[in-house]
Amino acid sequence: MSEISQLIQRLDVFLNRTEAFFELVGKEPDWTASAFRWRTNRFGRGYLQSILNPHRVELDSIKNCELQKKRLLDNTRQFFEGKMANNVLLTGARGTGKSSLVKACWNQFSNQSLKIIEVDKSDLGDLIDIVDLIANRPEKFIVFCDDLSFEQGEVSYKALKSVLEGSIVNPSNNMVFYATSNRRHLIPQTMKENLDVSYEDGELRPSDSIEEKVSLSDRFGLWLSFYPFSQDEYLLAAEYWIQHFGGSWSSDVAASALLWERSRGSRSGRVAWQFAKDYQGLVNEFYCKNRQQY
Repeated sequence: MSEISQLIQRLDVFLNRTEAFFELVGKEPDWTASAFRWRTNRFGRGYLQSILNPHRVELDSIKNCELQKKRLLDNTRQFFEGKMANNVLLTGARGTGKSSLVKACWNQFSNQSLKIIEVDKSDLGDLIDIVDLIANRPEKFIVFCDDLSFEQGEVSYKALKSVLEGSIVNPSNNMVFYATSNRRHLIPQTMKENLDVSYEDGELRPSDSIEEKVSLSDRFGLWLSFYPFSQDEYLLAAEYWIQHFGGSWSSDVAASALLWERSRGSRSGRVAWQFAKDYQGLVNEFYCKNRQQY
């Protein structure tokens, strides 16, 4: 291949990439969608991707957190109706319905111009771009970050602090931020931070370090805590999901549910849901095989 042909080929690749870059940058999101996910393309540019089949959760499917359910639903309703509402942090035991509750509250109003945008923790630096993108839209938006936490030394939480409160830009009244986490204060603290004076790493005022870390969770106006299920609460959730999948509840099913949670070492709504899927899957498989024999 001649040098001219190689040059033409390289220019062609460059032009194709440039066209794709500007096409994505200028592309308007599909605002008719009710759910979005913030994505980053291969050029490092963020954009809103509409979700064709969003996960719609019914409020009745979330068990053993009635107070938390009411508080989040009330806050979401206030926000949707144009009243004052808080950013919300849902924390606590794994599998107890934190993420599902956010999706269920959005689902209650999703047919009434309430939309949801899912943002990964790694993309929190783009929050200001998301705020600018939706600031003048007539719809209401829940910006949702699941499993939010930061490791020692991470500084991306500062971008979140600025968007929630503290920026010179007035907070948008068509957006609230909902986050779930297993950590109460989102950022790990070390034992040395509780000492009056620490000489390690030159830290002389550990209270300042603690204040810096706690200040992030303080920017959420509403805190909702979730707790591990008792045995009765777990069985209640398992019974709901067995019936939801078309089965019937009995003492034998309850015994199987207890064996399942003991093998997992935890009780939660997620464990109950997983048990019901496994149990009903086996029942349906057994029924189909025996029906074919006769």
